[in-house]
Amino acid sequence: MHKKRVLSGVQPTGALHLGNWLGAIRNWVDLQKEYETYVCVVDLHAITVPHDPKKLKENTLSTAALYVACGMDPEQCSIFVQSHIPAHSELCWLLNCITPLNWMERMIQFKEKAIKQGDNVSIGLLDYPVLMAADILLYQADLVPVGEDQKQHLELARNIAQQRFNSRFGNEDFPILKVPKPLIIKDGAKIMSLCDGENKMSKSDPNENSRITLLDSPELIRKKIKKAKTDQHFGLEFGNPSRPEADNLLRIYSIVSGKKRETVEEECSNIGWGKFKPLLADAIISSIEPIQIKYNNLRKDPEELNQILSEGAKKASMLSNSTLQKIKTAFGFFQKTYI
Repeated sequence: MHKKRVLSGVQPTGALHLGNWLGAIRNWVDLQKEYETYVCVVDLHAITVPHDPKKLKENTLSTAALYVACGMDPEQCSIFVQSHIPAHSELCWLLNCITPLNWMERMIQFKEKAIKQGDNVSIGLLDYPVLMAADILLYQADLVPVGEDQKQHLELARNIAQQRFNSRFGNEDFPILKVPKPLIIKDGAKIMSLCDGENKMSKSDPNENSRITLLDSPELIRKKIKKAKTDQHFGLEFGNPSRPEADNLLRIYSIVSGKKRETVEEECSNIGWGKFKPLLADAIISSIEPIQIKYNNLRKDPEELNQILSEGAKKASMLSNSTLQKIKTAFGFFQKTYI
């Protein structure tokens, strides 16, 4: 029986953090056993905001290595770099030409980031969701693992595929583009900032104490957990809207320790922050130690990582180019027959 296809990716804008791992990559590791999985380092998305060119290459390699270190198996999935597949950029342009501008202007993330950037906001940031749609549609993905904050972007990809392309260029009985469905991972899907339990943990947060990266040293992890925002209450609990930090830190502890929520809540309901924070720090350090060991070994052998990315790009190119040719034919482009 043919496996359904899944596509995922993370921007190389710095070291992956607990939110990336617990909310996304940890689940991809399980999905690769059941689905045909494509995982890319979305470096084209990383330049939609001002970036340091000197860091982009290193961050790209670091992200790819962390994918593998976290358990993504090149024998079970295809790991590649987005910019190594020209079809992403080409399809983005084609989709731009059939996507209404007002669809883009109402995207929530664009509005939020545009406010921060002011007059320096780029067309690339506005167009980010179309590139994301191209990423997904190129691989004819059946499912896309997304958090709540990405559902709007996936809905845009679905609308472009169905309303703007298939209905205009395709056959109703045999659509050219597959309309992807969201795969919402609820357990740990949204890990919040250590400095604000109501905002998502993010690599773009200027406060480095707001996140724990997968490459942080044990000493740095203890320091960040010690500084993590808390409240005045004794004992921790899940689900209390007035205690977002308690809910977030308790959820992290439950996941990294491998303990059930009921067990964790019983264990921590009658202890203070001073006793809980060392428990949390130890659990995090213990959980990411194997990742760091595997990561460091992989970075010492650049040939192995290059081979993984090369093989992943070959598989991604075959599938994406096949889809792109179908799309260009549907658009009516003259297809070259010369060598």
